[in-house]
Amino acid sequence: MGRRRKNAPKRGSLAYLPRGRAKRHFGRINYWPKIEADSPTLLGFAGYKVGMVYAYLVSDHRGSPTYGQEVFTPVSIIEAPPMLVCGFRAYVQSVDGSKPITEVWMQKPPKDLKKTFTLPEKVDAETRLKKVEGSLDKISEFRAILLTQPRLAGVKQKKGVLMEVKVDGGKIDDQFKYLKESLGKRASVSKVFSEGQFVDVVAITKGKGFQGPVKRWGVKILQKKSRKTVRGVGTLGAWSPSYVMYTVPRAGQMGFHQRTEKNKRILKTGSKGEEVTPKGGFPHYGVIRSDYIVLSGSIPGPAKRLIKIRHPARPPSHVSEKLPQVTYLSSAPTE
Repeated sequence: MGRRRKNAPKRGSLAYLPRGRAKRHFGRINYWPKIEADSPTLLGFAGYKVGMVYAYLVSDHRGSPTYGQEVFTPVSIIEAPPMLVCGFRAYVQSVDGSKPITEVWMQKPPKDLKKTFTLPEKVDAETRLKKVEGSLDKISEFRAILLTQPRLAGVKQKKGVLMEVKVDGGKIDDQFKYLKESLGKRASVSKVFSEGQFVDVVAITKGKGFQGPVKRWGVKILQKKSRKTVRGVGTLGAWSPSYVMYTVPRAGQMGFHQRTEKNKRILKTGSKGEEVTPKGGFPHYGVIRSDYIVLSGSIPGPAKRLIKIRHPARPPSHVSEKLPQVTYLSSAPTE
């Protein structure tokens, strides 16, 4: 009998190539869903990852074996202080996609905005507003320019981060009026998301540096008498073609990649951080000082990393109309 050929599955997923470092420590939202709402609302927000705890809640998923029972679930906490609406942009639809035609900035920007972004000189907000008002029939969408305020959170950062958030709901005239009234004011997370709602989380994962193929791809460790190396692949490929294919597991950057976690349910929101802060604060974070969100499951990134949240792109079909009933929320961090 001939030698039996061994077949093995592919080591690691090729769906996320190239596995290079992200350009920034915060993610970028490339898609905004459409929602059915009568009044204009922001489709996204930003916050800082605090840590993970656990909670007990009553399962309201019909068809589940645990329906109506108290179940254990790990949860993540995000501190989401109010964001400053420092401007907005108007977009028109073209053959090449959406393109901005103009932008409007607040009259008296704070010092935090000047440290983050250099505003264009000699820009009259009233002139820009009249230009937008005269082009409402051409405008396809509006996007608000929000600025994070890390000073209000437990994060030692001086510069905020600008975030462009789409405004949806109602008509274009209503959206323009909403942004015009909100210019220079603070937006809170409680007006964007509500308890029981599903959201998508966009963030940068933990960075693990330069790693070998065993840890990076999960390849099998060779026998100790193998030639040249033990923690490596058995072969880099055939003699012909004489190059290494991209499918061969190789050493390189691991972690610090952008990832999107979909359909995370908001179990609880609040404005008093002491309700969920343990004694002595969270490890590697500290005390929650402003608004917070409790999400089911885990989210990417280490503590203090900026997390972007948006309305779900593909919401689940089993959305319960009842609010989540949290019976117990632990104040002891799990990490």
